[in-house]
Amino acid sequence: MEQKKNIKIGIFKCGNIGTSPLLELLFDELADRKDIKVRTVTTGSKMGLEDVEESLPKLFELNPDFLILISPNTALPGPAKAREKISNSGLPGVIITDAPGKKVKSELANQGLGYIIITGDPLIGARKQFLDPIEMALFNSNISKVLAITGAYRIVQKEIDKVVYALEIGEKPVLPQIIVSLKSIRDESEFSNPYAKAKAMAAYALAEKIAEINTLACFIEKESQNYIPLVTCAHEIAQASARLAEEAREIEKCNDTLMRKPHSKSGKTKIKTKLMFPPIFEEEC
Repeated sequence: MEQKKNIKIGIFKCGNIGTSPLLELLFDELADRKDIKVRTVTTGSKMGLEDVEESLPKLFELNPDFLILISPNTALPGPAKAREKISNSGLPGVIITDAPGKKVKSELANQGLGYIIITGDPLIGARKQFLDPIEMALFNSNISKVLAITGAYRIVQKEIDKVVYALEIGEKPVLPQIIVSLKSIRDESEFSNPYAKAKAMAAYALAEKIAEINTLACFIEKESQNYIPLVTCAHEIAQASARLAEEAREIEKCNDTLMRKPHSKSGKTKIKTKLMFPPIFEEEC
């Protein structure tokens, strides 16, 4: 029988993307896993060099076995410094980031880091004339809903679980090198109904488009009469995307085919589709 050790996951949140707020909860949703501990350090919404230099050492003080950096645009100075320190730590490290991360994926690989680049985790409409705390919260909740329902979060959860399991049994983990694209949603989402899958794909495609519009609005357009309608447009698309994702999930619920994969106390996932049946391990299916 394999001798397993408990693994401490250290998560460093540098700034925020849609995956950030719920990340650690994806690995222990019932708060009863016995095989892992998760500790998180965050710089809040800021992601400058000073923020990283002050915060990241606190994560190393917790003696993690495995490190995750989640950040927007990891080419920026703050996240780049965090990547460098994680790479030099000798610990396994995975970077979770948004679409701009595609530009540095070869650099990530050269640093010995795994990566999960989520193209449907878009830039927020960060213009002072538009974004307030409530708008920010609503945008993130819509994006979280899209990423959860379409299967992007499931991909993140599965890949991190693989790394954890390898460490538990004393093996060197194979770190993910994944771009979660529309094709990923088509091929890996767990919808049984083809219309539900198509709606989920449409929701994810809309989320990808949001990033394009907000990049234009936040970094290219200089006049408020031009960028305010654009960020508003992008946030309206986020709401529409969330509705489409909900429609996809409702189809599966109506057919009683909604896939659920809770973690067991050992960390191994179980599976169920019928609401009133208990989850079982996949080999028991």
